Amino acid sequence: MSRNRRHAAHRTRVRGSTRVAVSITLGALLLAGGAGYAAYRYDAATADRLLPGIAIAGIDVGEMNRDEAVAAVAERVEAELDREIVVEAGDQVWHVTPGELGTSAEVEPLVDEALALNEGYSWPERVFRRLVNRDIGHDGELQLLPDVAKLRQFVQTAAEAVSVDPSNASVDYVDGELVLQRPKFGRALSVPDAKRALRQAITGGGAMVQLPTERIEPEVGKDDLGHTIVVDLSELDLYVYDGLRKVTTYPVAAGSSGYPTPPGEWTIWDKRENPTWVNPAPDGWGKGLPASIPGGPSSPLGTRALYLDAPGIRIHGTPASYSIGTYASHGCIRMFMDDVEELYGIVPIGTTVHIVP
Repeated sequence: MSRNRRHAAHRTRVRGSTRVAVSITLGALLLAGGAGYAAYRYDAATADRLLPGIAIAGIDVGEMNRDEAVAAVAERVEAELDREIVVEAGDQVWHVTPGELGTSAEVEPLVDEALALNEGYSWPERVFRRLVNRDIGHDGELQLLPDVAKLRQFVQTAAEAVSVDPSNASVDYVDGELVLQRPKFGRALSVPDAKRALRQAITGGGAMVQLPTERIEPEVGKDDLGHTIVVDLSELDLYVYDGLRKVTTYPVAAGSSGYPTPPGEWTIWDKRENPTWVNPAPDGWGKGLPASIPGGPSSPLGTRALYLDAPGIRIHGTPASYSIGTYASHGCIRMFMDDVEELYGIVPIGTTVHIVP
């Protein structure tokens, strides 16, 4: 009987221990189930919020909802669009902002991209990261988008402002002598390079940008001046210059008092050998003369003629060599035949002729 009582007591203790263990396990499961459900509900409640450690354009937007993140990044965008950029080109300076140049930024797609990172984690992982503030290390880069049309318009305006035409070297007859007008370089904006430089300043956060310019060479430099003719009506001499150096001098005849040679700056626009003389005033002083006379030593125009852009005025040879050194022509400038042939070979079409009183 004593042994049976001991076995019965042992069975009673085992059944009691089992009931306690089951009760503890059941309680733990119930507690775990409640916590899991609470965690699941917590994840659902924070589904519209970004995970910790997310930044956009350097702004910490972790745990913000979409609207809060958009507002925070938009504030940074506004500051970027209001950033002053000093633009220099040549001797011109402009103060502009990216916003004035039509620059924009797409904020909402960046926020949506960051919010989509939530889907890369299971809900327990999301809950864990939020509870322990585990950083996922994402920083979305803000892209400023310049307006192509406004950028092009600004650069074109700058190009017009800095443009300087080159100035050719030339000589002017001033106070009885030739004076050199020195050549000047021109300037033009390098438009493609300027667009790239300005775009980089906008998107790269630059505060100042130098737009590149190009130097334009004059077509005629100091060493390219060529020849100039000066006809001195008071001395009845014709001077030929190469640059500022006097090459030679020829005696001439000029217009009579009734038909004066016109003073001024003129240009040789044509040259002819043995030119045909055409009677310019058949009803006036040329009345009784032929309508035309073929060119040659006996022609009124001689063997060579240089045509000026002064109406009806030429530098030409003459068979009336006795008239050289007098005022005898009808406005033209007469030369000895040998002299005009030599001059013809020296000066090209386009040569400037200064006729001075």
